[in-house]
Amino acid sequence: MISEPELVGEDGPGSSPDVVSGFDAEQGPAAGRRRWHGALWGLAGALTASAVWAAAVFGYGIGGDGKPDSRGYRVESDSCAAMELEELARVLGKPDSEPATELDGIEHPALHRIRCTVDFKELDLGERRGEDGSGWTMGYQASLTAELHKETDPRPEFEASSTLTEIEGSGVERVERVPDLGDRAYLVIMDDNSMRLNVVEGGAVMKLALSAWMSYNEGDGAEEMPDAPEEPEMLAYQGHLISDMRDVMKALRTG
Repeated sequence: MISEPELVGEDGPGSSPDVVSGFDAEQGPAAGRRRWHGALWGLAGALTASAVWAAAVFGYGIGGDGKPDSRGYRVESDSCAAMELEELARVLGKPDSEPATELDGIEHPALHRIRCTVDFKELDLGERRGEDGSGWTMGYQASLTAELHKETDPRPEFEASSTLTEIEGSGVERVERVPDLGDRAYLVIMDDNSMRLNVVEGGAVMKLALSAWMSYNEGDGAEEMPDAPEEPEMLAYQGHLISDMRDVMKALRTG
C-alpha cells in the first residue's frame, strides 16, 4: 500500500493542521469542580467537532442536500479546448494537432465527463537516423480527464485513489501532495515513464497525465539494434504539468 503522500512544499495560508485529541482513556474523571471542568471541555470539544464538520461541509461546497458545489466548473463535449498546455509545449514542442476527444465521455444528469489526448512531435534521440532510416525516437502524449459530479461528493473516492499501488496495470512509485491547488491535489509518479496530476475541487475532478515512450525504427538495413537511450526523467516536467493544470482549471471555469 502506498503510504501517506508526502507534501510537496508548504501548505498555503488558511490550511489547518491535523488535530489530535489529548484525551487519556486510562485516567478517570476527577471529583467536584474538576468533574465540571471535564464537562466544559467535553462541551467545547463537541462544539469544536460541530464547527469542524460545518467547515468541512460548507468549505468544500457540500450543501444540506448533500450535492457538491460545481464551483463554476463546466464540463461539456467541447471542453477539450481547455487543454492548451502552453508550458509543456514550450519544452516539448508544439503538438502535432488539436486535442482529440475520446469516445468514453459521459453526459448524464449525475455526471459529466470528457477525456482528451494530444500527441507531441516525435524526437530523434542521439545521432540522426542512419542512411537506412534506422534510429531511436521518443514521443510524449498528454491526456486530460475532467469530471463534474452533480449528485454525490467525489472526494472520498478521490482520496482512496491516492493509496493505489497500481493503476491500469502500471505500478505507482510514489504519491506527493501538491499544495494550493484545488481542494486537494496529488502528483502520482508511475513506473512506466508517466505521471499524472489529480485535483478535486467541489464536484469537479481533473486528471492531467503525461507519458513518454521510446521506439526503434529498424529501417531497411540489417544492422544490430543499438542499446536503448536512457529513459526520460519525467519529474523534470512536473512544474510544467502543474502550471498547465492551473490553466486548464481556469479555462473549465470560464468556458
